[in-house]
Amino acid sequence: MATLSSSSVMAGIQVPQTRGDSSVSKGRRSMVRVNIPVPAVSFPLTRFHLPSVPAPAAARRLGDRNSIELYQNRDNNTVRKLKMKMKKKKTSNAAKAWKWSASFSRSQQLRTWVPCCSSLSRNCYGKTTPFPASNSASPFFRQKSCFPLSAHTFKTHGNHIRPLCATVGPDEPHAASTALPDGLLEKQGFDSLYPQLQIAELEGFLSTEIPSHPKLHRGQLKNGLRYLILPNKVPANRFEAHMEVHVGSIDEEDDEQGIAHMIEHVAFLGSKKREKLLGTGARSNAYTDFHHTVFHIHSPTCTKDADEDLLPLVLDALNEIAFHPKFLSSRVEKERRAILSELQMMNTIEYRVDCQLLQHLHSENKLSKRFPIGLEEQIKKWDADKIRKFHERWYFPANATLYIVGDINNISKTINQIEAVFEQTGLENEAASPPASSAFGAMANFLVPKLSAGFAGSSSHERSANAADQSKILKKERHAVRPPIKHNWSLPGHKTDMKPPQIFQHELLQNFSINMFCKIPVTKVRTFRDLRNVLMKRIFLSALHFRINSRYKSSNPPFTSVELDHSDSGREGCTVTTLTVTAEPKNWQNAIKVAVQEVRRLKEFGVTKGELTRYMDALLKDSEHLAAMIDNVSSVDNLDFIMESDALGHIVMDQTQGHECLMAVAGTVTLEEVNSIGAQVLEFISDFGKPTAPFPAAVVACVPKKVHVDGVGETEFKITSTEITSAIKSGLIEPIEAEPELEVPKELISPQQLQELRMQQRPSFIPLSPEINVTKLQDKETGITQLRLSNGIPINYKISKNESRGGVMRLIVGGGRAAESSDTNGAVVVGVRTLSEGGRVGNFSREQVELFCVNHLINCSLESTEEFISMEFRFTLRDNGMRAAFQLLHMVLEHSVWLEDAFDRARQLYLSYYRSIPKSLERSTAHKLMLAMMNDDERFVEPTPKSLQNLTLKSVKDAVMNQFVGDNMEVSIVGDFSEEEIESCILDYLGTVRTSRKSEREHEFSPILFRTSPSDLQFQQVFLKDTDERACAYIAGPAPNRWGFTIDGKDLLESVADEAQLHSKEGNNVWKDLQRKLRGHPLFYGITMGLLAEVINSRLFTTVRDSLGLTYDVSFELSLFDRLKLGWYVISVTSTPSKVYKAVDACKNVLRGLHTNRISPRELERAKRTLLMRHEAEIKSNAYWLGLLAHLQASSVPRKDMSCIKELTSLYEGASIEDIYLAYDQLRVDEDSLYSCIGIAGANAGEDTTDSVEEEESIEGFQGVVPVGRGGLKDIGREISPSGARGPVEPGRKRLAQQTGVGNIHRGF
Repeated sequence: MATLSSSSVMAGIQVPQTRGDSSVSKGRRSMVRVNIPVPAVSFPLTRFHLPSVPAPAAARRLGDRNSIELYQNRDNNTVRKLKMKMKKKKTSNAAKAWKWSASFSRSQQLRTWVPCCSSLSRNCYGKTTPFPASNSASPFFRQKSCFPLSAHTFKTHGNHIRPLCATVGPDEPHAASTALPDGLLEKQGFDSLYPQLQIAELEGFLSTEIPSHPKLHRGQLKNGLRYLILPNKVPANRFEAHMEVHVGSIDEEDDEQGIAHMIEHVAFLGSKKREKLLGTGARSNAYTDFHHTVFHIHSPTCTKDADEDLLPLVLDALNEIAFHPKFLSSRVEKERRAILSELQMMNTIEYRVDCQLLQHLHSENKLSKRFPIGLEEQIKKWDADKIRKFHERWYFPANATLYIVGDINNISKTINQIEAVFEQTGLENEAASPPASSAFGAMANFLVPKLSAGFAGSSSHERSANAADQSKILKKERHAVRPPIKHNWSLPGHKTDMKPPQIFQHELLQNFSINMFCKIPVTKVRTFRDLRNVLMKRIFLSALHFRINSRYKSSNPPFTSVELDHSDSGREGCTVTTLTVTAEPKNWQNAIKVAVQEVRRLKEFGVTKGELTRYMDALLKDSEHLAAMIDNVSSVDNLDFIMESDALGHIVMDQTQGHECLMAVAGTVTLEEVNSIGAQVLEFISDFGKPTAPFPAAVVACVPKKVHVDGVGETEFKITSTEITSAIKSGLIEPIEAEPELEVPKELISPQQLQELRMQQRPSFIPLSPEINVTKLQDKETGITQLRLSNGIPINYKISKNESRGGVMRLIVGGGRAAESSDTNGAVVVGVRTLSEGGRVGNFSREQVELFCVNHLINCSLESTEEFISMEFRFTLRDNGMRAAFQLLHMVLEHSVWLEDAFDRARQLYLSYYRSIPKSLERSTAHKLMLAMMNDDERFVEPTPKSLQNLTLKSVKDAVMNQFVGDNMEVSIVGDFSEEEIESCILDYLGTVRTSRKSEREHEFSPILFRTSPSDLQFQQVFLKDTDERACAYIAGPAPNRWGFTIDGKDLLESVADEAQLHSKEGNNVWKDLQRKLRGHPLFYGITMGLLAEVINSRLFTTVRDSLGLTYDVSFELSLFDRLKLGWYVISVTSTPSKVYKAVDACKNVLRGLHTNRISPRELERAKRTLLMRHEAEIKSNAYWLGLLAHLQASSVPRKDMSCIKELTSLYEGASIEDIYLAYDQLRVDEDSLYSCIGIAGANAGEDTTDSVEEEESIEGFQGVVPVGRGGLKDIGREISPSGARGPVEPGRKRLAQQTGVGNIHRGF
């Protein structure tokens, strides 16, 4: 399946993207999980989205699908998301109108239910860290969600409350008016708005409790175990079972720091019943955070062959894991080694920054001292008895909650199965004891709602044992007394002294960043008033974010990014507002001043009428869209949302209820109230230092020790707390003016202009090819239609009802960075960034384009890879959203504006990024490896300062636009549209594009070559000076591309197909037929290489990680190109300096040992099941279909045809062990072909080496990195949050645990 990779991952080396999965539900700042719909506008992502920082070239092909979403669910390729919120460092210039973006899975856009106005909750405290990774798929709406609500339409005295909406002004036929209907905002009183609705009645309505989810079934067993069941049909025939034990690192004593995480490891990987699920298609994992330990299993409802109900087996496994683990000394020692390796692996500079932020934000309580990963010296000492005692203290049914969400039809049967497995647990030999006075104890005030059954809200489906019976049975109830968590709230009049700004300075930091925190109690969303307040904050902060990120246009803007995050955290028991400013060190003072100035402007003057109209309308449209997709929300997304909502005390609603409640309160919102409630959020900044204002909970600056000064080199960076305070105050005295209203275009192309275009271009559909004399080719089985326009652009589309009234579109342009020459290195990637930075089309400004996207709920992305340039659009079909998306694409192709200042910004971003590479151990190690393997070809790494200096605006424009040639482009669209609707848009807006034919603009690519072997660069090392020790390594070698072509010109598929033909008469049974079909199929190597990767990953895990204890995380990744005739594999391994060399040798042995230790039938079947399950889970995603459609008519990928889509399942099923070895034999694993590079960081790293540092342009200015041999750098900068530790690693998945929890990357089933 051909899918595009995001340019945010290095071209072949899987770089652990700054913090794995950006999962929402268990994320560190979980954002008031009230399902408020977030329009694409709430952060800069209503513009074109490009990775906020220049994409790391050396890791571009196989990255986890991470995203900068507020709420991201799981990687499209990973079947179970680990709970560690990923942090993306946004170095994007705030002035850009379009922005880099990572891809999102369909469920992400369905479930990014943003609560509490956290318009930008990028990560911990709004801090952003580098590079979203992406494999394919499309970037979707940024925080889509709807406020799940009830199935009634809310009325007030018989009249629907009318929401605000945009109207068209009389004098601007193509602009949306900024006035509200009937002068709504002029009359601020409710009596004027609703004459029949009196103030008392309105108050009664707002005080009414919002409805609870109608399908949630809650109950409690006699032993105190609480359970929740929610039927959910997506994905079909699968379910999620999560066991949440209410214990985490905050419950540890001083000599137990890290023991909760240790138990998670030992209990999970020591379970024999979990192992029995191997081969069933189930997958599992676990994580630990401050207050919880969660074990989760994603499973089919029944076995494939025997049709056996798997729920009892899954429940039995969870029962053993949570309540009956065997603390064997051998398992304890294995996990001790793994955790110590994990501790070093996660100790990146990003992790250390997060530790600093947490420590200062929560300096008054244990949250600042109890990071789940624990302390190394203590982890080394515990024996099995010590661990067992902690387990006995906290792990019992009454201190746990079981969640089951999935394709479950019989609730009564499910409850009986729960009772059968768990009812006797905890009751053996226990004396009677009354329950504790509080079901949740001291933490209940902010962690969980108070309910008899232990959940927020109520439901007609609740079921619990009689209270009197329970009091006679229970010995243990959920602990009434837990370690106190006291917060110093940032509230007006709160008696605390303002702390001076804190400074964290480190040699591995590149840029300046400052975080201003405000900490207040969580406000539970339980009434319509609560929901209304959330909506008003959302509107207010969306306006601020848009203003900041669209105001500054200079080539040297004062800041790199400004983010304002307002979000709730059940994990920390508070709501945190964070202003995060990042900037080049030389601009730090002006950056702070400007950010404070903009906050003041919004606080003092408020949002405008037009802004209120615009953002309200966008929120309601988005809410409606998501409510329509209620049946497409995945089980894991629903489950995560419920778990977080329960923890925060919010009432849980479904998407339909959410939309109806939102509509009900929207009409009661006034401009005055929006500005009033929003101003309260910003007072800690806008009134900084005033006695009446709330004091910041903390102000923390993270700064480099040295900075690069042009013409001088590295110099010391000096900064003081007094200077920071002065910079903040300077923004308070600068004169400010009110925000002017902005005219927003209703259309980018008027009907008159469209008519003229059609007359000039006369668009039509032509035969697909000389051989196929038809103008429309429709495949009934897949629903795919193929067309070709008269200007040469091929079109693929599929009508899909999977996502109601929604659609996605992708333009793919062949060429990418491979089209760069030695004279224009970096031209394509800088050119694409320049186009994004400018953001203008035709006569419309960047701001107008952005707001046009906001009004139509369009989400755009623009990216470049080694092979392609691509643009993706996510849109709704409501209110002409699809037509608007097509208009935008037409304008980009025909009337894009190339600006000198945008080019300067793009070049500066890449220059800054290049200089930051040596401060990352992983990136510097991987870059060095890629340069060695790819013969110093700069197209696969970052452009150097010299290359960047040689570029001009004309050269980058030509490099990009020369690829936009008619038959070199391909457009694919998937959505809930009609044939007439889509073909009308295609003809109107793509058929009228003036394009050159390929023959007129043909140009040759510079050849791509692997370095001739053997070479003295096949083994290299990088040493990085750092205060803490860490180590990583990469092992890589050549492979064919997806279609069987090799770099030396061989067509491997021909020989395989010939062999299949020779054996065609050996038999005619079904198995033989499937095998012959596979060997004669264009996707033979794509299928077999994918299966091979699963097998190798499994072996790496069991050998290098589990048996030898040499690593915490090891993975095998393949980069199989589509257009380029090459590919490669990369093994990534993290370890300690003392073990990394042995780990590399062990990885090589596993890689080379497949012939001596043959692949077993069970291994192959497990690999097939994993990939097929993933395919089945994602086939209902529009984004996944875009990947399937890619290259279907691309002349540069001639072997891609309809059979690659229709026969995918049978191709996997037909693969044999012999087929896998045919693929394996094409991986060059001999010593002469294999490249490796080891990176070691530490205070004494490299001091014992006698190798000289070779002078080379590619490491210009790289102080602190001591390379041995030549080479370059790559982005593998995985970032792990201090508020969460990770557990056992699942082979090859790199599912980073959620930030607030040490999630296990356990081996999946």
